[in-house]
Amino acid sequence: MSEYQQIGQLRLKNQGGFVVKMDFLFGSDPDKLTRIDGSRKDITLGCSETKNPGDFNVHDGDYCTVYADVVAGKDKKGQSIFIYQKDNKNTANFTISGTTLDNELGFNGITQN
Repeated sequence: MSEYQQIGQLRLKNQGGFVVKMDFLFGSDPDKLTRIDGSRKDITLGCSETKNPGDFNVHDGDYCTVYADVVAGKDKKGQSIFIYQKDNKNTANFTISGTTLDNELGFNGITQN
């Protein structure tokens, strides 16, 4: 059995005093993930964005996680890695908080849609 949970979506909530954009890290090897741009939509304080990585060329069976692109600040990579499966009902939830240069990205568990 795989140590990685399967997901169909990733969610990023912004609880920080900055603007963040949601990107993804993905690949066939969990130790060698590549960054790919997400929607590039600004996520402001108190807001969240939920995306299906498959809409951004992540393929079934790829490893993936969230990448928080902090505008004019320090970006963060998700430390929890998942296996993307199209039509999977699980969403991996992340929250970023803090300031542009001193922020934290936390994994808040899996919810089912």
